[in-house]
Amino acid sequence: MSDRTTHFPSATEYDVLVIGCGAAGLSTAISARLAGLTVLVAEKADVVGGAAARSGGQVWAPGSQLARAAGIVDPPEAALQYLQSEAGSLFDPERASAYLRAAPRMVDEYSSRTTEMRFIMNPLAGDAHPQLPGAAGSGRVLMVPEFDARKLGQRMTQLALPLKEWTFLGMQIGPGKELNHFFNWYRSLESAKVVASRFARLARDLLTHGRTTRLVNGQALVARLFKSALDLGVEIQTEATALRLMTDAGKVTGAVFNIAGEQVAVASRRGVVLACGGFPHDRIQREALQPGPLRHALLPLAPEGNTGDGLRLALDVGATLDRRLPNALSWTPVSRIETKSGVRLFPHLIDKGKPGFIAVDAKGRRFCNESGPGNDFVRKMAERTEAGPVQGYLVFDHAALRRWGAGMVRPTPLPYQHHVRSGYLLRGDSVAELAGKAGLEPDCLAETIERFNKFASTGIDEDFQRGESLADKRNGDPNCKPNPALRALTHGPFYAIRLLAGDFSTLSGLTVDAQCRVLDTTGQPIAGLYAAGNDAASMMGGSNISPGSTLGPALVFGYIAAQQLIGADVTKEVATPDSLHSNDREPADA
Repeated sequence: MSDRTTHFPSATEYDVLVIGCGAAGLSTAISARLAGLTVLVAEKADVVGGAAARSGGQVWAPGSQLARAAGIVDPPEAALQYLQSEAGSLFDPERASAYLRAAPRMVDEYSSRTTEMRFIMNPLAGDAHPQLPGAAGSGRVLMVPEFDARKLGQRMTQLALPLKEWTFLGMQIGPGKELNHFFNWYRSLESAKVVASRFARLARDLLTHGRTTRLVNGQALVARLFKSALDLGVEIQTEATALRLMTDAGKVTGAVFNIAGEQVAVASRRGVVLACGGFPHDRIQREALQPGPLRHALLPLAPEGNTGDGLRLALDVGATLDRRLPNALSWTPVSRIETKSGVRLFPHLIDKGKPGFIAVDAKGRRFCNESGPGNDFVRKMAERTEAGPVQGYLVFDHAALRRWGAGMVRPTPLPYQHHVRSGYLLRGDSVAELAGKAGLEPDCLAETIERFNKFASTGIDEDFQRGESLADKRNGDPNCKPNPALRALTHGPFYAIRLLAGDFSTLSGLTVDAQCRVLDTTGQPIAGLYAAGNDAASMMGGSNISPGSTLGPALVFGYIAAQQLIGADVTKEVATPDSLHSNDREPADA
């Protein structure tokens, strides 16, 4: 689109060529440009941000100055131990050590040397599996402050939009305290004032700009990366589809793009970095890399343009894929609804762990800690699916529905009956009636709810330990006693929403080393070729280890790739403790 960007790059050769303009690509570009290198970022879509713009914007970055300033003692050895606990037999001590060494450097450098990159600690977020050795309850998850999109000027329209399902009238809601204000707007004068101010800002933005300008979550992260890159002089070319890599004597020297129907060759003096967002919309690659009953699940939340371009480009020049991960994708439960504008998917991250909610299988039995990570939830759901698509049901009572909302159904005071009429929200005056409508076994569901209600009364979930971790309690209701995460389902009507296996991003990808160099089939680096973000295989063994375990590697490995291109190796000097050499455990999610 000619009103969004120039049609063609301003030069035919750059020091660094980055393919993909999401978090990983922009991080690479910023890091390289801070060292004075010329950089072109080529993006297939007509907007920038990729899957990061649809995310929660969390970044897993242990050991930051922010954590130290807050008095949190978190030695690298602890985070390294946690990574090994999660990855098990797939633990790569060199990549893990490189990550932990580079993460705080990246945070410090971007915060001090760019115009807009600023980080804050998310005090409510901790590691996903607190029972594992080395886990931390706080201090490792960072985010960025809200951002005023008006700083981008006309470039504001180049930002990819967030998931519509996570907005209200286009307004984004920040995590933690801000989200709680929206839940409590009619219970607290302070919350009512906050919510009123947000709606006033939204109304003004819609009148003057046609969209919200107050950005939070992944939108804020992408906008800050984008603005910082532009201010540094990074050249960004949208609507440029990479066709093939150029090579000379075995070294990758650039790429050929389709831009406005013409083939344009762009050379790179130092190297090419692939950051194309993985392969969530490539059915063939998904089925080839995902083992087990989830192989045929195909409900991606990533942008439709993320079709595996980076993998295809690299494989054509001799790269190899890491096929060992038990989770080829970062799974999350979703619900599906048909609308006049098409099918919409809602990712259930928060509601499933709220008081008054449980998740059950096709018979009506609970199968996991509902507050747990999406990967854990979906894999347990898959284990309970005997035939057909992987599925389960979110079950809750009327009080929970109106207090918290559920999926596409918004809480009080917004109407919900149209969702009942459409069939998205199943309703029964009794547990037996609800079971009949959902196709569950009535006696089984009744027994499940009766058993869960006993747990809620004692505050101890004897089956799945929901409500034991600090994270579970934080996602609950402090007024719910004796456990903030547990409340009995007692009074009808009762409701259910069908859950399916969706995914945010890919975890399998190109085999790379600690320097982000893409490896060939013999395990040797392909000269001039690097990968970061979802194009590279996850170093976390296919586990969802923490909030920010996708965006953290995107930013950090993008930073590392650029440092390698600069000639500064930041991957050295983090020693693996002797106690961490045993790699005989299976990945935590396996």
